[in-house]
Amino acid sequence: MTAHPLTRQPAVYILASGRNGTLYIGVTMNLPERIWQHKQGVSLDGFTAKYGVDKLVWYEVSATMPEAIAKEKAMKKWRREWKIRLIEEQNPDWLDLFGGLLA
Repeated sequence: MTAHPLTRQPAVYILASGRNGTLYIGVTMNLPERIWQHKQGVSLDGFTAKYGVDKLVWYEVSATMPEAIAKEKAMKKWRREWKIRLIEEQNPDWLDLFGGLLA
């Protein structure tokens, strides 16, 4: 069995508790595993588990981890409206994209 293409690819992602709900921005080298951890309540900081933030609503793959980290840091400084606009441009119905990662 071959590894999923996103298991060793740097990615920035946004989780939401629901449409227009609490948002969380993260970065990882293994997107499917990291989102699964959020869904199981295995969070490094406890924020996502505490606030029920476990729906993958946006992600972007980066060429390198430093590039992904820089994007994550920049996005964390964005206004909430900008984050919502980014999500709705690619995922207007705020669907949980996690299932698509496993396909």
